Amino acid sequence: MGKKEGRFEKVYTQGRLNGIEIWVDKDTGVNYVFCFNGYSGGMTVLLDSEGKPVITK
Repeated sequence: MGKKEGRFEKVYTQGRLNGIEIWVDKDTGVNYVFCFNGYSGGMTVLLDSEGKPVITK
């Protein structure tokens, strides 16, 4: 069996201890934003100005 690549790819990072990251689901192309502050954080779908998910082709 070959090595399986991860499903998500980090495409943007801002900050070190406090900041944001943008992750892309390689299967669906949906973008997610991850906000973090120290040891806490949260992730949600990244939306465009019309409220629809941002999708990377």
